[in-house]
Amino acid sequence: MGLFSCMNISASGMTAQSMRMDTIAENIANAQTTRDENGKVYRRKTVVFAEKTENAFQYALDQSRSNHAVSTTGNGVKVTAIVEDHVASLVKVYDPAHPDADDDGYVTYPNVNTVTEMTNLIDATRSYEANVTAFNATKNMLLKGLELGK
Repeated sequence: MGLFSCMNISASGMTAQSMRMDTIAENIANAQTTRDENGKVYRRKTVVFAEKTENAFQYALDQSRSNHAVSTTGNGVKVTAIVEDHVASLVKVYDPAHPDADDDGYVTYPNVNTVTEMTNLIDATRSYEANVTAFNATKNMLLKGLELGK
């Protein structure tokens, strides 16, 4: 695996975690949203990650260059979907004066738990920082390699 591949892996991790942080921010911003533009209650969203797969041509090229099987190395991460959470139930609060209250006086709020979202935000931030550290370490190795040529 080349150093540029390492940088691409770190960059893909930063991109994925950035999207995760954006989604978490959207969840927190809509924690009290009782209806969206369609009149439905906002549902918490989560980001689904998957490993980036190597393209078939690159794999065949790597196989032809070596006498033995190519070891599996990572290619980074990608966001495959942003899905709504239908597992956690929506929160019902008794507030008959609220304009979105049902016939029994209950208002349905999103299934967003601010504490959980903040914990996930800290996790995403730490993952982003780890990818930045790996990217900078790779960059410094490349720079030291260039200095050796002087």
